[in-house]
Amino acid sequence: MARSGERPSRGAPVTLRRIRIQQLGVIEEAELDLAPGLNVITGETGAGKTMVVSGLGLLLGERADAGLVRAGAARAVVEGEVDVPEDHPAARRVTEAGGDAADGLILVRSVAAEGRSRASVGGRSAPVSVLTEVGEHLVAVHGQADQWRLRSADQHRVLLDAAGGPGLAGAAQRYAAAWDNWQESRRRLHELGRTSTERSLRVGALRRALEEIEQVDPRPGEEDALRLEADRLTHAEDLRRAAQEAHEALAGADPASAATEAPSVASLLATATDALTPAAGHDEELAALLARVRELAYLATDLAPDLAAYASGVEVDPERLDAVHARRAELTGLLRRYGTSAEEVLRFAQQAAAELDEIDVSDDDLAELRARSEHLRGEVARAGQELSTLRAETARRVGEAVTEELAHLAMGSATVVVDVAHRAAGHEAGHKDRDGGSDGEDAADDGTADPATASGGEASGSTVELVDGARVRAWRHGLDVVEIRLAANPGAPARSVTRAASGGELSRVMLALELVCGAGAAPTYVFDEVDAGVGGAAALDLGARLARLARQAQVVVVTHLGQVAAYADQHLVVRKSTDGQVTSSGVVVVDGPEREAELARMLGGVADSGAALEHARELLAQRGAVGAG
Repeated sequence: MARSGERPSRGAPVTLRRIRIQQLGVIEEAELDLAPGLNVITGETGAGKTMVVSGLGLLLGERADAGLVRAGAARAVVEGEVDVPEDHPAARRVTEAGGDAADGLILVRSVAAEGRSRASVGGRSAPVSVLTEVGEHLVAVHGQADQWRLRSADQHRVLLDAAGGPGLAGAAQRYAAAWDNWQESRRRLHELGRTSTERSLRVGALRRALEEIEQVDPRPGEEDALRLEADRLTHAEDLRRAAQEAHEALAGADPASAATEAPSVASLLATATDALTPAAGHDEELAALLARVRELAYLATDLAPDLAAYASGVEVDPERLDAVHARRAELTGLLRRYGTSAEEVLRFAQQAAAELDEIDVSDDDLAELRARSEHLRGEVARAGQELSTLRAETARRVGEAVTEELAHLAMGSATVVVDVAHRAAGHEAGHKDRDGGSDGEDAADDGTADPATASGGEASGSTVELVDGARVRAWRHGLDVVEIRLAANPGAPARSVTRAASGGELSRVMLALELVCGAGAAPTYVFDEVDAGVGGAAALDLGARLARLARQAQVVVVTHLGQVAAYADQHLVVRKSTDGQVTSSGVVVVDGPEREAELARMLGGVADSGAALEHARELLAQRGAVGAG
C-alpha cells in the first residue's frame, strides 16, 4: 500500500515495531515484536498465521469484517506502533488529522461484533480513510488477495520509473515542467477563446463595475462609521437634552433659568457629609461609610462638567445628516452588487481588474497566444519522446532482470516483458482507458478546449504530434502506457501479469520487481504465501532474495517453508492451545533451540526428529555464512 507520489524520508529509518492483536479470529491476545530486516511468521496449519496478516490489513484501513471478531468477544482490536521521523509523510498526515506523531505513530483499529469499525491515529479518533492514507506511506502488502500495485495500471509505470535512475527521473521532471507550461497556456487560451461578443460583454461589464467603484471610492469600515454618525445626528436633540438634564440633576439648575430650585445630587451629598462628619470619629464602620459618601461626591463633581461639555458639543446639523444619508445610499448600491462590506467590494475590484487585464486582449494577442500554445505542444512532444526512449531502454533491462530473478523463484519458464507504448489519438473513443479515464472523442485539439474538463484534458489525455507525424495521446506522466506482462510458459503469449499469474506467482513476481526496481517505495513489505508451490533449492533462493530485500527495507513474511524461515532476522511462531472446548493462539519470538525445533517441525513434520534438527542447524549455519559474507 505504498503510495507512488511521495517517497519516504531517507533520514531516520521507518520501522513497524510492534503489533498487538486482541480477539481476532483464533487469536485471543498476541503481541508481535518486529525487528528491522527480515521477520518471518510461521506456525502449524490453523494456528492463525492468516489472522496476523488480516489484523495488519485492518490496521492499514482495509474493509472491516465482523466475521473476524473472535466468537463471544465484543470487539476485535489491532494496535500498531511505528518508529517514524516527524518529517515523514505518514507522520505529517497524522499531524494534519490532529494526532500526535512526536515520538512515532500509534495506529489503532477496532471492529465490533455487530460490524461497526473505529480507527484512531496518534491518539486521535479519525475516519478509516485517514488510517488508509497513513498506511499507504508505511506498508506494501503482497498477498494472494492484495496485489494492488500490479492491479493498478498507474503503478506499472511507477515501478518502471523507479528502475530508471536519475537519468529517467530528470527526463520525467523536464516533461512534467513542459506539460505544466502547456496546460497553463491552454487554460489561458480557453479563457480567451470565448466568442468575441461574449468576451466584449464581459469586458464592458468589468469596466463599468470598476468605474462605479472608483467613483464611489469606498473605504474599509466606512459603512459602519456612517451608520453610527447618522444615528447620532438623527437623535441630536434627544442626546443634548438628556445630557443637560443629567447635568442639572448632579450640579443643580441655573438659578436664572430654573422655575423652582430642586436639590441637586451634589448638595444632597454635601448635606450627608456634614451629617456624618461629627460622629464618624466615634465608630470605624461609620467612618468607612463617610468615606464612601465623600467618594460619591467627588465622582459627581467630576461627572457634572463632562456632561455639560458633552451637551454643548452635540451639534444639530441637518445638512451633514443629509450628506451622510446620501453617502450611505451610494455605498448601499455598491454593497448590493459587489459585496456585503466595503472590504469585499475592494476585493472584488482587485479580482475584476486582474480578470480584465487577462481577457482584454486584441486579436493579435490571441494569435500570438495560439502560436505559443502550439510551440509548447511541440516542447511536450519532444520531451515526451525523450522520456519514452529512456523508458523503453529501462523496460528492456527490467524485463530481462526480472525474468532472471524469477528463474530463482520457481518460475524458471516464465518471461517478463515490460511493454511501453503510445496510444494513438482517437484510439478507442469513448472507451475506459487503463488509467481509469474515458478517452472521449478526440475533437480538434486547437488549444481552446478547457484542459481540465474537455476531451484532451488531464483526465483523458491531450494530443501531440511526434516527429514521424503520428498523433498520440499525452498525460502529465508522459506519452506512455506501461504494462508489465508475463508469459508463464515458453511459447505462451505475454499477458498482463495480474491475469497470467496465480496468487503465489504474483507475490513472487512482485518480489522480483521490488528487487530489480529498487526498494524504497514503502518502508515495510509484507509477503503472504509468497512460497506457495515452492520447494527444494528454489525455497532457499526465495529466502535469500527476501533477505536481500530486507537489507533495504523491513520485510514481514508468512511462510510454511523452513528454508525461507532460516533466513529470518526475527522468527515469530503462532502457536495454538486448547482446553478441549475453546482454541486460542498466541505469538512468541523463538531463538536458539526453540528456533531449531520450529525449523525442524517445518522441515520434517515433527520438532524432535534428529535428522530434521540437524537439517535445521545446517540451514541456520548456511544463513550465518551468507550473512557474514
